[in-house]
Amino acid sequence: MTSILIKFIANAAALAVAVWLLDDITLGDDGASTGSQAATLAVVALIFGLVNVIVKPILTFFALPLLFLTLGLFALVINALMLMLTSWIAGDAFHVDGFLTAVLGGLIVGIVSWGVSAALDRD
Repeated sequence: MTSILIKFIANAAALAVAVWLLDDITLGDDGASTGSQAATLAVVALIFGLVNVIVKPILTFFALPLLFLTLGLFALVINALMLMLTSWIAGDAFHVDGFLTAVLGGLIVGIVSWGVSAALDRD
């Protein structure tokens, strides 16, 4: 149970950092209150987590030849696609503008979520 909570917090923090660093990734309305943006971020982190649990393993399985061929660098493309799928599902609440932005966002989300998970998961 705590593992799921840690992953949720890590995803939310990573998405917040990606929104903060990249202008082409937006979260809700610009004029929204902090509480509204936090609630939107929580919903988007939940959607992102579900996409990563359900869709990402299937896509990774079918992309195994490309992952081997590129020595794992194709994982950046897979992460970008997961971010774009989250953007599509979330609608106006979360928007990623362009594939290159999604690649950079996926890289940021991957690094930050790894760091937050490593910091919080101290067994």
